[in-house]
Amino acid sequence: MKQSAAPCLPGHQAGLALIMVLLALALVVSLAAGIAQQQNLRVFKAGHYLGQSQGQSVALGAEALARQILFRDFEDDREKGLMIDSPDEVWAQYSAILPIDSDGVVEVQINDLGGRINLNDLILASGQVNEVTRARVKRLLEILDIREVHADALIDWIDRDEQTISAYGAEDGQYLLMEPPYRAANQPMASITELRLLEGMTEEYYQRLLPHVVAVPVFGMPINVNMASMEVLQSLHPELTQVQAEAIVSRRDEDRFEDMQAFLALPEFAGLGLKADGLALRTFFFDVASRITFDNRVYHLVSRIYRSPDGEFSVLHRDAGQRNVITKQPFAVTEG
Repeated sequence: MKQSAAPCLPGHQAGLALIMVLLALALVVSLAAGIAQQQNLRVFKAGHYLGQSQGQSVALGAEALARQILFRDFEDDREKGLMIDSPDEVWAQYSAILPIDSDGVVEVQINDLGGRINLNDLILASGQVNEVTRARVKRLLEILDIREVHADALIDWIDRDEQTISAYGAEDGQYLLMEPPYRAANQPMASITELRLLEGMTEEYYQRLLPHVVAVPVFGMPINVNMASMEVLQSLHPELTQVQAEAIVSRRDEDRFEDMQAFLALPEFAGLGLKADGLALRTFFFDVASRITFDNRVYHLVSRIYRSPDGEFSVLHRDAGQRNVITKQPFAVTEG
C-alpha cells in the first residue's frame, strides 16, 4: 500500500514563514542602504559642484580685480608719460588678500611674464628661425647648466617642417622611439608644459628653466629688461658675465630703467655693441593667480591676460589645475 506524505507540522510552517520574513526584511534593508548610499553620493556631488561653481565665480571676480589694478597702472603710466613696468610697483611686489563671508578668504597675485624669453619667438611669422632669440635661448640653457636640451630641439618642436634643423634638433624620428611614442608639435607652443616632451628634458631641467621662459601666442614679444631675471639678462650677450648681470640687477633695484638708451649705455655693456632688438621697458602679458578658500574648500585659478598697447584686456586661457600659485608677500585689502 502506498503511504501518504506526513502533513507539515504547524511549527515547521511557522519557521518557514519566519525565514521568508527575515529574507524579505534583509532585502528591504539592503535596498534601503543602497538607496541611502546613492542619495549621499548625489548630495556630495551636488555640494562639490556647487562649491566649485562658487569658487570659480569668486575667482573670476579676483581676475576682474587684477585687471582693474593693471588698468589703473596703465592709466597712471600714461598720465606720467612713462609706459614702464618694473618690480618696484605694488602689483609686482605683493599678493592681495580679501576676506569673504565669515571664514573665507580670497588671495590673488599678478605675475609678470614680460621679463621672460618667449619660446614661440624662436620662429618668425615668416617661418624662418629668429637668430636673436635662438642665441639667447642657447645661452640661457648654458647659464642654467642644462646640457642635454638644445635650442635647436626647441626650434624643431615649433617649426612646421619635419626636418631636423641640425644634429642637435629632434623631430618625429626621435619622439616615435619614446615610450609611449608621440610626434613633434610642429606648431607654436600652446603651453609651456610642452617643454616636458622635449628630447633630453628632465623634471629637474624643466623646473630650472620654468622661471625664465614663457609660451605666448605672438611673434616678436620683447623682453622687459626691468623684469628680467639675472639669467635672462646675462643671456642677452655672450660676453656678459654673471658678475656683470648681477651688477645690472643691483642697479635696477636701486632705480628702475626708464630709458632704453640709458640701459644700453650701462658700463656693463660697454664695447659689447648690444642693441635694443627684442628689448622693452613694459609688459604685455600677465598671469593672474588666485586661491579661494571657503567652507573647507580651496579653489585655484590661473588666468593668462594680454594687455594691449592701448590698455585693452583679453583673457587668453584659464587653468584651474595649478597649485601653490600664491607666492608673494600678502597685502591685506579692506573694504572702503
